[in-house]
Formats: sequence, C-alpha cells, structure tokens
Amino acid sequence: MAELAPGLVTIFGGSGFVGAQVARAMARRGWRVRIAVRRPALAHELRMAGDVGQVQLTRCDINKKEEVAEALIGADVAINLVGILAETGRRKFDALHVEGSYNIAEAAAAAGVKQLVQMSAIGADADSKADYARTKGEAEIVVRQLFPQAVIVRPSIIFGMEDNFLNRFAAMATRSPFLPLIGGGETRIQPVSVGDVAEAVAVAATRTDAAGETYELGGPAVWTMKELMAYILRETGRDRFLLPLPFPVARMIGAVAQIPAAIGLNPVLTVDQVNMLETDNVVAEGAKGLADLGIEPTGVQAVAKGYLWRYRVGGQYAEIEA
Repeated sequence: MAELAPGLVTIFGGSGFVGAQVARAMARRGWRVRIAVRRPALAHELRMAGDVGQVQLTRCDINKKEEVAEALIGADVAINLVGILAETGRRKFDALHVEGSYNIAEAAAAAGVKQLVQMSAIGADADSKADYARTKGEAEIVVRQLFPQAVIVRPSIIFGMEDNFLNRFAAMATRSPFLPLIGGGETRIQPVSVGDVAEAVAVAATRTDAAGETYELGGPAVWTMKELMAYILRETGRDRFLLPLPFPVARMIGAVAQIPAAIGLNPVLTVDQVNMLETDNVVAEGAKGLADLGIEPTGVQAVAKGYLWRYRVGGQYAEIEA
C-alpha cells in the first residue's frame, strides 16, 4: 500500500474531542498540522501536540468561503471533523454539517488537495427523520459530488476520557435515582474508542488506496443501551433504577429539555436524539471498517475503567475491587 509523503494537513474542527487526537496522530506521522477553528485562543494547548512549530492554529469559520480557502493554502490533505450533536443558539445542523462540508470540499478541490477525509456517522441518511443523521447524509452527498475521491469515515458512538457519552450517564448516576432507558433500552450500539477513530482518520488521510472509500467504525462488541447503563452503574458503584421510557414519552421530555438550546445552552436531551435512538447504531454487514485500515478495535472495558472511577463515592479514594 502506498502512503502520501508527509506534508501539510489542515484539520477543520481540530480542537474538539476527536480533533485533538487526530492532530496528534498526524503529527506522530511527521505531518505539519494546521488546525482551523473559530476560536484559536481556546485551543492553544494543541500547539504541544507535536514538536516545536509542527502544529499551528488558524482562525476559520467554515461558513465563510474565503476563510476556508485561506486555511487550505499549501495543504496536501484536508480533514473535516466539524459536527454538533445538538443545535444550540445559531449553531445549526444544516449550516455546519451541509453548508460547511460543501465549502470545505469545494475549496479542497480548487486548491488541489490530494486527499480529503470527511467525518460522518453510522446511520447517516439524507432521508432520515433525525436531523443529525439527515444532515450528515446530505453532507456525504455534496462532498462526493465536489470531491469524488474523498474518504468518508462513519463512527458509531465514540467513547474516551473526555467523551460526552459514558461521562454524561455516569455523572447523571451521581445525582439521579434512576437512569433512563429510552425505548426500553433495546437500541444496539457499537461504541468505538476515540483513539481508534483518530488512528483510522490518520490512516485514511495518508493511504492512497483509501481514496473514495467509506469506512464504518465500531468497537469489538455490540451493546444494548440497557447493557451499557448497567455497566456504567457497576463501574461507578451506584445502585440506580433503570427506568424504561417509551419513545413517545421520551420525545415529550426532549421537547421540554431542549428549550434552553435556544439561548445557546447544551440540552440534556432533544427530540432529535430520541429519534436517532429508534435505529440501531452498528456497523453494517459487509462494510469496510477498522480491520481494513489495519486497526484492532479497543473495547469499552479496556478504557472506561480508567476514567469512570471518578464517579464513584469517594472518587480516587473509593475502595478498589480485588
């Protein structure tokens, strides 16, 4: 397999949970890394993701074409990791997922970028009733139209030290007498480690035979939401009731819970998230995945134990199991 010689990579959304790991993965491969973000001042620590001078930050709003074009000057590879899980304030799915992806793909093609990696998600579908999945699907379509050889990566739910998934429910267990099981907790997911996702993106960005491919990224095990909630309770030493919430009831709760999003606050639950949970989030049969990129997936238990301890009674001083 042929690999691109190290050059300059521009990472849009490189300061986020996944982006920081991707920046490090590219720096380890000897690439110069340009991280394009709206607020460079809030991502200054990423300058230490590589050797001195290897990582630089630049201001870029992906909805401004001139800023996107400027961020790609001299770049050999572009990686688009921009995405939101819920709409807040003026941050909307269509603007960030679809319009932003259009601008990046268009500018990458015009700049002669050799490889473009587009972060999507398992379940991305332009016909989905969930706006997150719909806009991710529409983004795939426009990227393929503008940059046919783009690599699309579709991870399942991503976990890791700073995730907004296991941490969210573990924190909930510290203050709530129950954990919700939306739809009865029977939705299946295939959680994937943030380290594995970052490595997959870096491999896809530098391997020439990955051009034009789509990879679905999932961990080694499929869990139901109920199984995962039970695991979180075991790891945190919490005894909480698992409360089944039928989808219609969860949607009503989500409609109320997402009201603060109008003023820019992160909602606890949204109707869109409930809609997404009506469909399993697992790697499709026959899809290319981590193995095709030479990556052995990491299981939840191998990583989560290392950070869920902080939600136990007593935190680091909690009694250690034999």
